[in-house]
Amino acid sequence: MSTRQFSSALQAKIDPLMDKRQKIKLGNIDFDSKLLLAPMAGICTPPFRLLMEDLGAGGTVSELISCHGINYENSKTMKMLEIDEREKNVGIQLFGEDKEAMAKAAIVAQKFGPKFLDINMGCPVRKVVSKGGGSALMKDITVLGDFFKTVRDAIDIPLSIKIRTGWDADDMNALQIENIAKEAGIEWVAIHGRTRAQQYTGLANWDFIEDLKSKSSLPIIGNGDLHQPHQVYSKLSGSTCDAFMIARGCLRNPFIFIESLEQNETKKSKFYGKDYFEVIERLFNYTNDTYDQERIRLIQLRKLIVWFAAGFNGAAAFRSRMFQAKTLEDTMKGAQEYYLGLGESQKNINFDEVFMSSGHG
Repeated sequence: MSTRQFSSALQAKIDPLMDKRQKIKLGNIDFDSKLLLAPMAGICTPPFRLLMEDLGAGGTVSELISCHGINYENSKTMKMLEIDEREKNVGIQLFGEDKEAMAKAAIVAQKFGPKFLDINMGCPVRKVVSKGGGSALMKDITVLGDFFKTVRDAIDIPLSIKIRTGWDADDMNALQIENIAKEAGIEWVAIHGRTRAQQYTGLANWDFIEDLKSKSSLPIIGNGDLHQPHQVYSKLSGSTCDAFMIARGCLRNPFIFIESLEQNETKKSKFYGKDYFEVIERLFNYTNDTYDQERIRLIQLRKLIVWFAAGFNGAAAFRSRMFQAKTLEDTMKGAQEYYLGLGESQKNINFDEVFMSSGHG
């Protein structure tokens, strides 16, 4: 098993920021920070979840997992349920449209040792929604009480839901869903500040999220457009939400969970290319601990190595070189050369450009 200590130089940058974290209790779970890693398809695997814990996330959630895949005992799906023994506060997110199938899958998922289970009601992707899962669950709220209660009664650990503001601008029914969830024993609600119709376009509606929180009797976790540390710091300082989920923001800045904990008017980072490469080495070790096949290791690592480079000098050319590398060894050598050659250069990301708009958080 890989060590969880960074070099003394990097750890000296991380520790003072870690000390600024504010603990939060949701249900019976004590999270180390109000900033949690949101579930992202194909990304929130055990190696990435472990890394984000090391870099300040107070808790994490798995990628969305099909209840039917679990009930059919699909080998790939069952692998997705696995939790590394080093993970502290991890939840498993399930999706599906049938209450009995979801309850049956929840019983299986609980055996893998998550701290909580989460029902995905926010995924807008057609292949999920067309079968009645994800955001489609927000369309007919008359069946939700029974749906929630069936899953709730099947397990012994906390159950949460992740929703959107509504199906579209004419049906923003998150408050009604929160009320139903409360009656059914749901512990907390995470809300992405867009409708299903918006997908990942436009801006997250934080006014709606704040209004929901003001009327809610359950803890509310806000999510959406938290891509930069100063944005997250502003929410921590001024929002009434109980906690926040960061999704795509950590794919370009793995240090966002700790950099967001202090005001930084210059917006300059303390973390440089060499720090990013050390993080990549940690991710490499966790990935090796988790996957036996080099092809899977390469697929899992390479996309993150490339995303972490966003905004640094020469990132586009580096991305091209990475996808030409045929082996994991060549990939790591290329990453080392690139990141260590960055010196103390700062990132310059164009946050107006669409990033990861295909269902990853």
